[in-house]
Amino acid sequence: MTDKKTFSELGLSAKTLEAINKKGFEEPTPIQAMTIPVMLRDDTNIIAQAQTGTGKTAAFGLPLIEMAKTDSRTVQALVLVPTRELAIQVSEEINSLKGDKDIRIVPIYGGQSIDQQLRRLKKGVHIVVGSPGRVIDHLNRKTLKLDKIEYLILDEADEMLNMGFIEDMEEIMKHTNPKKRTLLFSATIPGKIKALARKYMDGYELLTAKKEQLTTNLTEQIYFEIKASDKFEALCRIIDIEDDFYGLVFCRTKSDVNSVASHLIDRGYDAEAIHGDISQAHRERTLERFRKQRVRILVATDVAARGIDVNNLTHVINYSLPQDPESYVHRIGRTGRAGNEGTAITFITPSEYKRLLFIQRFAKTDIKRSKVPKIKDIIRAKKKKIYDDLTEILENEVDTQYYNWAENLLKDNPPAEMLAAVLNYCFEEELNPDSYGEINEAGSNGRQIVLQGKTRLFVALGRKDKINPRKLVELIMGRISIKSKEIRDIRIMDNFSFITVPFDKAEKIIASFKERGKRPLISHAKKN
Repeated sequence: MTDKKTFSELGLSAKTLEAINKKGFEEPTPIQAMTIPVMLRDDTNIIAQAQTGTGKTAAFGLPLIEMAKTDSRTVQALVLVPTRELAIQVSEEINSLKGDKDIRIVPIYGGQSIDQQLRRLKKGVHIVVGSPGRVIDHLNRKTLKLDKIEYLILDEADEMLNMGFIEDMEEIMKHTNPKKRTLLFSATIPGKIKALARKYMDGYELLTAKKEQLTTNLTEQIYFEIKASDKFEALCRIIDIEDDFYGLVFCRTKSDVNSVASHLIDRGYDAEAIHGDISQAHRERTLERFRKQRVRILVATDVAARGIDVNNLTHVINYSLPQDPESYVHRIGRTGRAGNEGTAITFITPSEYKRLLFIQRFAKTDIKRSKVPKIKDIIRAKKKKIYDDLTEILENEVDTQYYNWAENLLKDNPPAEMLAAVLNYCFEEELNPDSYGEINEAGSNGRQIVLQGKTRLFVALGRKDKINPRKLVELIMGRISIKSKEIRDIRIMDNFSFITVPFDKAEKIIASFKERGKRPLISHAKKN
């Protein structure tokens, strides 16, 4: 196994490294580490064997961004993909990596208005990401010229062959600059791919990321298919239904780690975050607290989690689907150490299902679909835990002062009513079903804007006002009598924010922030 490289060792510029850092990626995947330096050399064609979900878009996208000439508006690179969905995905991914560099990336695919595509192409484009049929349509209309392109990327080439695009691919290649560099990415390298390379590529370098032997023992593996906006609510439910949750929550980027950890802390959970920007001293203190279970939830990136040697984790949560099967297996293997069994839970959005199947197939494992725990089941589990705790206290010697206190309380009150009042006093917040938001299973008719017993409020303050979830909660608590746990699902944007609160508190909040003659600072969120 080769030593892991960093992005800074691959020959990328400071500006590109800054864009990568802002996106939150900490280290390159194997195919990125192999492809980027060869592309930047700019002296050979490439065939790269890379599976879906291994970060291949960034493998070719970052060098394309690096080498694009912004003073020209001619098409410099064509990325050919088999489907419209992939065209959109690849275009968005490259756009997210370009930072402040003035590069225009346009997806063209069937099903989208061709007039819209024509307008964008006329303005001048650096990188076109297209499906074969629509690219040929533009070539026939002479609205897309490829005679000056410097790079042709064939993404998921074997899929294009399987879908019968071989003739389309060859037709498109005839219109391209003969001096271009060609990069062919494929999960497999069948004979037809090699024949295509011999015909249209004047020599090439073959890059193959070696795969490790993967095993997934002693771990129950399940997945939830939910909307991205429901992930945090699902995470809270998983933590709350467990008797003694002690686990790692994996996110893909540093910014996601900070966000998830911050939201957990705001809701009162013992959670901390580790990622590449945290100092070594801080990391060691955090890990020590986690090993001693003073912190029971650790939110981390894959890189930061290396070296965590904990044998008794109950859960590993893949809050974000990992980039490749190796990362998946390394993550979930942490629950199966020293003979301990554990549960690995993976959140996926509907569009990520294909990637999950790939991970499952490659890792030779079975990841079963499951449903997010229902609110009533969480309340039932909490009541059982309270009952078990109370029974354990009874089995041990109870301090005399509590017996004396109990006798005084029961002098003038019926025992059942007094016990009910004590339970209500102690567990009102913990057993309140309204503290959970609704989650719609994937495929249902969309997320409800107004949750049962709750309403959504708009707040005219955002990041530019130096507002974060904790400051917003404190601001509201300073105006009206409300518990922090009643302010849920906080979303902080640049110029505004959203919160969800109980109906009976909403009007009080709005009224407390009203100022005569001024636009209301807090108001009901508009329904779509």
